[in-house]
Amino acid sequence: MQGKHIAVWFSCGAASAVAAKLTLEKYGKNNKISILNNPIVEEGEDNQRFLRDVEKWLDVKIEHIISHRFPTQSCEDVWEHERYMSGPVGASCTRALKKVPRQRWERENHPDWTVLGFTAEEQGRADRFRLTERETLLTPLIEEGYTKQDCFDVINNAGLKLPELYLNGLPNANCLGCVKVGSPTYWNWLRVNYPDVFQRRLEQSEKIGAKLVVVKSKRLKLSELDPNAKGHPMKNYDVDCGLFCEEGAWKEKK
Repeated sequence: MQGKHIAVWFSCGAASAVAAKLTLEKYGKNNKISILNNPIVEEGEDNQRFLRDVEKWLDVKIEHIISHRFPTQSCEDVWEHERYMSGPVGASCTRALKKVPRQRWERENHPDWTVLGFTAEEQGRADRFRLTERETLLTPLIEEGYTKQDCFDVINNAGLKLPELYLNGLPNANCLGCVKVGSPTYWNWLRVNYPDVFQRRLEQSEKIGAKLVVVKSKRLKLSELDPNAKGHPMKNYDVDCGLFCEEGAWKEKK
């Protein structure tokens, strides 16, 4: 491949960082590579620290793609405006702050190929993206057989510090208080470790009327959640928050 424009979407996670590295190594000499990021306020400052570390590691500049409608890039602002947080069809924040800005950037820049950090375990997600979004998807991690753990190993071996969200027990670098996770395990973990974030989600969801937690197939308000309630282990809640929000992503993953 040569003379093509390849868009790599970097989510401040280990997998997308390694996907960017593989793309640059394989295609960087003869093609234009754009590495892009949608910064989200609720992800926390350490995600952007990791982004800067990755820029140095790869010797590239990562471009921020911002929503025209919500230039604050805050999920809370989206939820307040939309009066909707999350449900079976996904979350309003992913659509407004990631999907819509990506599609606008694509219309303006016409990339020939798109790279996302789908790992070897995520062939199904890659197939759905090709079916519903773009056929011109490159999946270097799947092609090389890289698992999530392989990506962690690459980052650690490079001497980079993963975002704090990983180090604090989460399986991804998504936002704290992610409204797509219905797990009582997750919300009670948040209540203990980040009580201020838990309280913000509780108060805003009460105002909007959103029921964010699922216990025994029943949706409950956070104010109704038993502090001792548990679901599956935290590692089972690797909810996708890339450039599309999967239907049913809020359910517990078996």
